[in-house]
Amino acid sequence: MFWILLGLGLILLLAGFAVRHWGHRAQAQTGLPVGEVVYSDTGAWQAVEKPLISRRYGLVGKPDYLVRVQAAGGALLVPVEVKSRTQPAVTPAGHLLQLAAYCLLVEETQKARPPYGLLHYADATLQIPYTDALRQAALDAAQAIRQARHAADVHRSHDDPARCRGCGYRHACDEALAE
Repeated sequence: MFWILLGLGLILLLAGFAVRHWGHRAQAQTGLPVGEVVYSDTGAWQAVEKPLISRRYGLVGKPDYLVRVQAAGGALLVPVEVKSRTQPAVTPAGHLLQLAAYCLLVEETQKARPPYGLLHYADATLQIPYTDALRQAALDAAQAIRQARHAADVHRSHDDPARCRGCGYRHACDEALAE
């Protein structure tokens, strides 16, 4: 009987190590840093009750994840933006500005500035430092968008037919690229 119990105990111990290993491996594949996921807009974890809002800067957004990570000064929230495509050769400015806006929203709502944000592509995760210059670029882009809303005429800002096809304003745009 002793040997049976000892054998069962060893099997359970090995199973525990295997589950732990698979869990760490799955976590690494998500691109999320080690930490507690406290916010998710992907639907996979929990329903998000409300977006992050900064009335001061006129910004509203829902990052894909907010992860609480341990840093030298204590726990911090880090925004994670997930892109389904593979990592492009050059990170698009729009991806950087979107992540910077989420960093700004975290800074405003949590009263603590994240040191970085994460851009997770299908094949890579980039840690993007949240610098003063990137913060200012996000604020400038938000201001330009607000000004464009009131402009009589806003010109197309790209040469990407796929982007035009997916645009909600295509029906009213006289600069849409050929179909």
